[in-house]
Amino acid sequence: MSQAIVKLQQQIEQLAQHAHQFDKAKWFDKNRYIQAQPSLFAHSVFATKSLKLCDYVDEIKEAFARLPSPEKRHAYAFALEKLSTQIEAVIKVLKSTPVWAKENTFAKPKKTKVYRQAVKKIMQSSHELYQELSQNHEFERRLQEMIDLRKQQLSSASTSEASKINQEILALHARLGRCRKAITATEDKIQQVEKQQNR
Repeated sequence: MSQAIVKLQQQIEQLAQHAHQFDKAKWFDKNRYIQAQPSLFAHSVFATKSLKLCDYVDEIKEAFARLPSPEKRHAYAFALEKLSTQIEAVIKVLKSTPVWAKENTFAKPKKTKVYRQAVKKIMQSSHELYQELSQNHEFERRLQEMIDLRKQQLSSASTSEASKINQEILALHARLGRCRKAITATEDKIQQVEKQQNR
């Protein structure tokens, strides 16, 4: 397990403690509007329907336990993004009540920042870099298609047209070479970041 993942796990445990304090203080018991709601959060954020924060943190814990392997890049990045949204949603509720303010008068901004940084650190390697890699592979595919198309046109082209098409093919090959260099560079970046996380 990478260091960043361990840190995230610790922060989810801290979030569970704060949620427990929150539920114990019964902040929503006097709020008629909230008592009339079936759920604290939108269905798109949590599947859980409850007026207790602990139930939502339990869903976060389950999602964390079911995180896909980092090898499944897109699924892993998507799951982390969802987890990040859920953690942020719970923190928002905590921040809006005196229990958070009282318990974390000095540490409040710092704690919120720590949650964000822990998720962001993993997200950068798993989301931004993989997104960049995916875009580069898409460019590579398109350039190859353009080269193949020009080669087909070449077979039925006149001498003057053939000269022009050959120049276009050369230019496309140069772009393809640069694109493949970018793919290798992004793959190297991913390896470096994952090595740092697994230290």
